[in-house]
Amino acid sequence: MDYYSIIHRPLLTEKSTLKKDTLNQVVFEVHPKANKSEIKKAVERVFNVKVEKVNTILMCGKLKRLGRNVGKRPTWKKVYVTLAKGDKIEFFEGV
Repeated sequence: MDYYSIIHRPLLTEKSTLKKDTLNQVVFEVHPKANKSEIKKAVERVFNVKVEKVNTILMCGKLKRLGRNVGKRPTWKKVYVTLAKGDKIEFFEGV
């Protein structure tokens, strides 16, 4: 699998920003079939950082209704990546 197809997007929420500032962790949405070692290699290659630990969470899709129609959102994978001391990933430069 290509490194750029494993990492879909960074998740920028209040909780992820707090973890980034205090624990040096970055949160990503990744391909649901990617494992921890593939994710670690992808983050190290794409962002040129050293990864210490990878924690994955499978987020189950929720049921949603619109009137009498019922649908389901897709299941996706969230990853907490702990970076080595001194390394960091900046998504917005100069902010």
